[in-house]
Amino acid sequence: MPSPSIGEPCPEFALPDETGAIVSLASLRGRPFVLYLYPKDDTSGCTQEAIDFTALAPDFEAIGVPVIGVSPDSVKKHGKFKAKHELAVRLLADEEKALLQALGAWVEKSMYGRAYMGVERTTLLVDPQGLIRALWSKVKVPGHAAEVLAAARELAGAA
Repeated sequence: MPSPSIGEPCPEFALPDETGAIVSLASLRGRPFVLYLYPKDDTSGCTQEAIDFTALAPDFEAIGVPVIGVSPDSVKKHGKFKAKHELAVRLLADEEKALLQALGAWVEKSMYGRAYMGVERTTLLVDPQGLIRALWSKVKVPGHAAEVLAAARELAGAA
């Protein structure tokens, strides 16, 4: 499925976080938020990305923009990952990969000549009306959280 573009609505979702509480697009409406899609808990790049967003969590909170990670991992795995690294971001379990597919982030990848399906690291900045205002595809982790914060500050200032 092709990924949505800037200006298009964020797909509807209702997924459990690391505590089992359901987070939905409807529950987030009325304020901007960040959704970052990542492949797997406790891998080096994904751990670093979560730690980077956690380090900037007070800055995101100061402008009223929650940061939410999404991966195909289970609620239980997210809980362990969050506790182990003292993460300050919510982590949603998309075990059915419905949101990942709707956002075009569940893609065929290749490693050592072997094709497999996986998550393409992607981040969205969604405005209070649920429209995608910024989109980062094939994210490289170093410096990414700071780049997203700069865009979120711009959006929050414009809101």
